[in-house]
Amino acid sequence: MQVSKMAAGLIGSEIIRIGNQVSEQVRQGANICNLTIGDFDSKIFPIPAGLTSGIIEAYQAGQTNYPPAAGMGELRNSVSAFLKDRQGLDYNPNDILIAGGSRPLIYATYRALLDEGDRAIFPLPSWNNNHYCHLVGATPVAVPTSPENNFMPTAADLAPHVAGATLLALCSPLNPTGTVFTKEGLAEICDLVIAENKRRSPDEKPLYVLYDQIYWLLTFGAAQHYDPVSLRPELRDYVVYIDGTSKCFAATGVRVGYGFGPTAIIEKMKSILGHVGAWAPKAEQVATGKFLPQTAAVDEFLGSIKGRLQTSLTALFDGLKALKSEGYPVDAVAPAGAIYLTAQIDVLGRTAPDGTVLSTTAELTSYLISEAQLALVPFSAFGSPATEPWFRASVGAETVESILASLPRLKAALDKLK
Repeated sequence: MQVSKMAAGLIGSEIIRIGNQVSEQVRQGANICNLTIGDFDSKIFPIPAGLTSGIIEAYQAGQTNYPPAAGMGELRNSVSAFLKDRQGLDYNPNDILIAGGSRPLIYATYRALLDEGDRAIFPLPSWNNNHYCHLVGATPVAVPTSPENNFMPTAADLAPHVAGATLLALCSPLNPTGTVFTKEGLAEICDLVIAENKRRSPDEKPLYVLYDQIYWLLTFGAAQHYDPVSLRPELRDYVVYIDGTSKCFAATGVRVGYGFGPTAIIEKMKSILGHVGAWAPKAEQVATGKFLPQTAAVDEFLGSIKGRLQTSLTALFDGLKALKSEGYPVDAVAPAGAIYLTAQIDVLGRTAPDGTVLSTTAELTSYLISEAQLALVPFSAFGSPATEPWFRASVGAETVESILASLPRLKAALDKLK
């Protein structure tokens, strides 16, 4: 069967492949600590009670027909006020676009700004930017990062690639690493973009920034969230923000995302998604619009979920560091945000009990699932080389007890390697 070149060239998700492997092991009776999916177990992390009741009430009130394509006006007003109060960002409700989660908004940004062959810069590792480039025919420019900088891109990393590029895709807190930009680090990148745009002639496309801050309300300890326009207001005409309720309210299935940015770009994104039909369900929009202004309820929920997520992340971080102190070839980067921990398991080249040499992180992932009943996602799923022994651990779908119980199994599995 003949399909389009775009469809024929699509690459399947390695995360889904790993998830299928985990599901098969579970079907066979294994009790696996599944730290693969960037989601929440609703039994462990339910959405806010006020959001639940609001959704039920909206359905009971018959809010089941088409919402406005750009999003309910009441919700866009609430988002505008929420951004102003919580982040100091002043965006008119008309410059806010509601969609069924953040993915359609990222796609619409790529589609609105990039022509075929235009260059899009993004760090390695990062989530799905390579696939969005493929969908719109853009040329991906993947920039490796280093553990010394917590896998966050620096201005020095990006500087050789900005000339002639159309889009710089950034994310903080970063999926998959759970690390964040420092104020100084992001400011230097902002200055790089400003200087590049000043250099360009009026007939050239500017360099735009896609800033994915879907995890921004989930930061831990001394970590703070910073964003481009707050640091450099002159970037306002060049930055499209991606945000929403999926992560901060553990509401991944509720599907309420919002993007905001320059009027002209957001208007084109509205048209794109209007044709795609990617709006969030009306009842969920109505409920979210009523919940966001409830400051006390929002604060209470955020305080609870952040504390519990940090407990899980810290338990895993401390456990890996303890193994390292015992001489095992493992390490971890201190968690700063999101629901992720960056873990290193540096045993590539070692031999499993069945004689298999673990030469790639995919092979090591399979070994850990079968021998340690522990499922992680290698950074190769996010574009990094398969020979770099780094992994994402997502803690939203497991209890602290399950995470702690996995560490002795990991130790035993490492002991079996030769």
